[in-house]
Amino acid sequence: MTILPARRTDISLHTADGLTLVGELALPADRPPVATLLTLHPLPTHGGYMDSHVLRKAAWRLPALADLAVLRFNTRGTSSPRGTSEGTFDAGDGERFDVAAAIEFAEFHDLPHRWLVGWSFGTELALQYGRDPAVDGAILLSPPLRRAGDADLAAWDTFGKPLVALVPELDDYLRPAEARARFAQVRQSEVIGVDGAKHLWVGEAAVRRVLDEIVAHVRPDVPVPLPVTWDGPVAVSDAEDVSR
Repeated sequence: MTILPARRTDISLHTADGLTLVGELALPADRPPVATLLTLHPLPTHGGYMDSHVLRKAAWRLPALADLAVLRFNTRGTSSPRGTSEGTFDAGDGERFDVAAAIEFAEFHDLPHRWLVGWSFGTELALQYGRDPAVDGAILLSPPLRRAGDADLAAWDTFGKPLVALVPELDDYLRPAEARARFAQVRQSEVIGVDGAKHLWVGEAAVRRVLDEIVAHVRPDVPVPLPVTWDGPVAVSDAEDVSR
């Protein structure tokens, strides 16, 4: 629950269909970011939001540990302590505009080397709507491959950008062997099976594995595993550490 130093700013995203979405941008405290994570949270009807624990801890740690910008936001109709985004949940259809708004924000603010990081429902949004020339690649955490299907995978193969899937050994929806078969049609994809992990990446060891893999792919010049100690000022969150 330690929060490392960063410049954290509340932001608003504006969609092409007229909605305002709430979010936060975390930047390295005293230097420009080297790369950017545009995060897409799990299913809001099952408790997913911008503060879902892996994404929240990415924003708390990676600006300081890996010089990354981390953009988090609530998709339409989703609430968190930051606030509630306008609109209503649209089962992954209208959310196409939410993904586009995040990419456009990053472009407008000159955030470099933009990678989508989707988790569960967020992986579906990344696969369906993330094929934008402004995106360098995508990292998928626990992809269920339910809304996104073979046509989306074929389109990503044509898109040509890197696609990395972190698949828990004990996932509820898609496990490593099936994931490797499904993602095989994306020639530039990589499927990483994570022993002992579950869909929600519960526990500090699981979170560290996810963050290490993200950094290894987005900033391969940064050594991993990432440090687990920090010699400097920190804050400690009083929020409950729940997996959502």
